[in-house]
Amino acid sequence: MAYEQLKLENQLCFPVYAASRLITREYQPHLDRLGITYPQYLVFMLLWEQDERSVNEITQKLILNTNTVTPLLKRMEKQGFITRTKSTEDSRKVIIKLTTKGDELQEQAAVIPESLVKKIAGDNMNIETLKRLKSDLDQLIKLLNK
Repeated sequence: MAYEQLKLENQLCFPVYAASRLITREYQPHLDRLGITYPQYLVFMLLWEQDERSVNEITQKLILNTNTVTPLLKRMEKQGFITRTKSTEDSRKVIIKLTTKGDELQEQAAVIPESLVKKIAGDNMNIETLKRLKSDLDQLIKLLNK
């Protein structure tokens, strides 16, 4: 091959991409039981941590575009998980709030992270290695998201 830098095995992006897809695949059976998608799960985690967030805040935290998040939030509203209302302080802002149905999903979702860590860690990778990997990825995201 003329350009070693173009070999797939020499790319940083591919293992990150592949790991992301495979981890998301592990989430799927859990999320199917809840009737939600992985991007919806991410929104839920933000709202369970702190309810009543603006669409803009959600897009920033998830590093997604508004045109990706808005249809997602509309579907969640149709499912009865959230409400979308204009801010009383700034009519340009839309505030996302969990409904009782959305809030109650938290208890069912609480088992998901632990079950995935058990599957990933097992005998192959210890918790400390996973924590370091997450920390390294957080640092990479921070560097790239400038």
